[in-house]
Amino acid sequence: MTIMDSFSLKNRTALVTGSGAGLGLEIARALAQAGARVWLNGRSPSRLAHLIDQLGSEGLDVSTSAFDIADDAERRSAVKAFGSDTPDILVNNVGLRDRRSLSEMSDDDVRRLIEVDLTASALLTRDLAESMKSRGFGRIITVTSIAGAVARPGNTVYSAAKQGLTGLMRALAVEYGPFGITSNAIAPGFFATETNRAMSEDPDVNEYLKRRVPLGRWGQPHEIAGAAVFLASQASSFVNGHVLTVDGGMTIQM
Repeated sequence: MTIMDSFSLKNRTALVTGSGAGLGLEIARALAQAGARVWLNGRSPSRLAHLIDQLGSEGLDVSTSAFDIADDAERRSAVKAFGSDTPDILVNNVGLRDRRSLSEMSDDDVRRLIEVDLTASALLTRDLAESMKSRGFGRIITVTSIAGAVARPGNTVYSAAKQGLTGLMRALAVEYGPFGITSNAIAPGFFATETNRAMSEDPDVNEYLKRRVPLGRWGQPHEIAGAAVFLASQASSFVNGHVLTVDGGMTIQM
């Protein structure tokens, strides 16, 4: 195997949660381009059907698995439906954002954020890891955030959930490592996704990022792709329990 061969995902199957748009979609596209069969996930079957047409026209092998990962019944049904196509690569990408301060959030708001951003990923990982263990191979990739390591106002519960995901990832690296399963994370910085459109068009935010990010700009969604393919492939076979920060250097600049 050459070094380039080690990045191939041929004969692998991946599930990318929240892959109907943004970073999740770019990760799904990249894994498929690397040779994997990819399950797209989201709550909107019509949105996923559109993406099947789009990515299929690019010659990519993609299918859909529409379910809400925070709904226990839907999650269990989806895992059962995978059958022999149960993924050996799982990308926990789904994330809910609420930019209000903690004092403005209700009890239910706090619980919902933790449920979607942390608990749901833990449960889905648990459900899919059993088949990975039986195969002796698996890749668990958790999309966290630099907000799990550094804080700013209006991110309290989101930051707590993302840091919780980092702890989960590291614990899984230890628990599942003996079964040939690696667990790692990608921590994105500021990316110009659909969700961040208003911010990316704000002159004040752009000026701030020019000062704070050594590369002086927003990340473009496709720039998350290389990190995902690396952590999903044999090229990262001895990387386990690591957070790969993709933020243009923002968190290392004083």
